[in-house]
Amino acid sequence: MSDHVIEPGGVVCDPVIELDQVVRDHGSPPVRAVDHVSLSVGRGEFVAIVGPSGSGKSTLLNIIGTLDRPTGGRTIIDGHDVGAMSDAALSALRAYRIGFVFQRFHLADGVSAVGNVADGLLYTGTPRAERLRRAVASLTRVGLAHRLGHRPHQLSGGERQRVAIARATVSDPALLLADEPTGNLDQRSGAGLMDLLHELNAAGTTIVMITHDVALARQAPRRITIRDGRVVGDDRGAPA
Repeated sequence: MSDHVIEPGGVVCDPVIELDQVVRDHGSPPVRAVDHVSLSVGRGEFVAIVGPSGSGKSTLLNIIGTLDRPTGGRTIIDGHDVGAMSDAALSALRAYRIGFVFQRFHLADGVSAVGNVADGLLYTGTPRAERLRRAVASLTRVGLAHRLGHRPHQLSGGERQRVAIARATVSDPALLLADEPTGNLDQRSGAGLMDLLHELNAAGTTIVMITHDVALARQAPRRITIRDGRVVGDDRGAPA
């Protein structure tokens, strides 16, 4: 395993993600969803993992997010060897160091935007007043200071996804994982969401986004293509 990632132009970044020959099998007889994947993602990168449905990209994201344990290989997330950690330790790692954004938002109905975001700190032991203060700051950062008391049904799809991003980043995680984040949004809202992700990345957030949309993936500075559980392309350069 490498100790660092060398970015284009010779800039050295500490890795947030290191996968070494990672394998994930499902079912019996086993079907291989991830097939000996090795890759590193440096701190501050914005990476799109792109591939068709069934390519293994969602399974790979779940492994990176420590929601699923690999069948084989080694996974290191933000310096932590996942294979050596207990379930409780993995839960703590997710609570403090990993933020998740999903296609379907996963917001609590009947709970205000600020309440949904504050709930993102429940498992960190943060006092309620501090949770609310940080939730307000996080919603303000994503442009929703005027929607603090609104409930999900009172928000547009784009606004709900911004609430989800505020919740995912309220703990200042080392890593933000986005699973088809524009999948339930119209074109305009999707474009606004991508602008927001680029702003968060420019401010230092490491982002890994999975998508089946090649055009969307081209907006990321690095594109990793996965097919049949294997990495078949890893392109770096200016977003298209």
